[in-house]
Amino acid sequence: MVKYTTDEDLELLGELGVETASDKPNQRSPREERIIAGFEEIERFVEEKGRRPQHGEDRDIFERLYAVRLDRLRDSEECRTLLEPLDSRGLLAPETDIALPPEADLDDEALLASLGVAAAADDVTQLTHVRSRQEIKTAEEIAQRTPCLDFDTFKPIFDNVQQDLVSGVRQTLKYQDNAAVNQGDLFILDGHKVIVALMGEPFVSDYGRPDRRLRVVYDNATESDLLLRSLQRALNKDKASRRITDPDLGPLFSHVEAEDDVQTGYIYVLRSQSDDPFITEHRLVIHKIGVTGGNVKKRIASARKDPTYLLADVKIVATFKLANINRKKLEALLHQVFDSARLELALPDRFGTAVQPREWFLVPLEVIEEAIEKIRQGTLDQFRYDLKSASFTSLC
Repeated sequence: MVKYTTDEDLELLGELGVETASDKPNQRSPREERIIAGFEEIERFVEEKGRRPQHGEDRDIFERLYAVRLDRLRDSEECRTLLEPLDSRGLLAPETDIALPPEADLDDEALLASLGVAAAADDVTQLTHVRSRQEIKTAEEIAQRTPCLDFDTFKPIFDNVQQDLVSGVRQTLKYQDNAAVNQGDLFILDGHKVIVALMGEPFVSDYGRPDRRLRVVYDNATESDLLLRSLQRALNKDKASRRITDPDLGPLFSHVEAEDDVQTGYIYVLRSQSDDPFITEHRLVIHKIGVTGGNVKKRIASARKDPTYLLADVKIVATFKLANINRKKLEALLHQVFDSARLELALPDRFGTAVQPREWFLVPLEVIEEAIEKIRQGTLDQFRYDLKSASFTSLC
């Protein structure tokens, strides 16, 4: 190996682009490295938020920590000398016009102690036993859940949704990142059914992002006033979260038929002509609600021999033509809506076996028509049928 020792050799190497200067050892002490690392965290905060960290009880633990740290760095001549060449944003410039709160006099360790956490000894950049921002936010959101005082209003919704899921009227889908959330939407979160009962007015958060305050009710009779983004974050974090769909019936019916419509049958409403005293007394509010894919008149031709029709002739009082729809799901939905008004009546068939028809209800015709209209409009899940008043009441 040739050893170059002369000035000419060094000059030649320089002309050839060969680095001849020996690497300078790192002259910074561990303390200086920690000071720089702590300052870089503040710079990252400023880059992310677009502003300096601020004091105040309404700020999160990290921002308050950075604000105190920045005050200390400004006050220290040693720190200013070290950091000023790195301070491209002018963060070390004094803010003499700002009155600092008492917590500004605390060091990192004292501030963290006042907040119930601890810092690692002699290290302003490392925190121990300190939860991440996400963990803190999640804990705060859970802690904000309170008893739902009007849960009786929401319990029927959750009960109906469960029946819908069992019958297949509703489905559950994986919640997708940034999926829309609207008032009335239903989800499964942390093993609980959740309904977005109310949505507040839109606003822009401190971070420049659109957000809204929600009233979220859980099936365990609690509620919270989550932010929209907090709910979305929780749904994204929970790998088992699901969106509960609206009743999956397909297009229902319209006043105008399209060329590509596939006729799938009828909703029919029947009234019994039985001489039974109870039926005679309540004839105008006792109706059979069904869905068929065939001709309604042919279906009821032998009604007087069939316990399903109360062993008596029946009168067709209303029909609704269907197209492109799942008949079984629609029928299950209608029966579920009026389940509390189901007629409990057992009749013997021709072999003497007791038969209890399940499609007869004590419901006025106009209420049945109202239910069908709400299905067509997609708003039925916002109401429940009240047996005492024989009418729909809003759930919102």
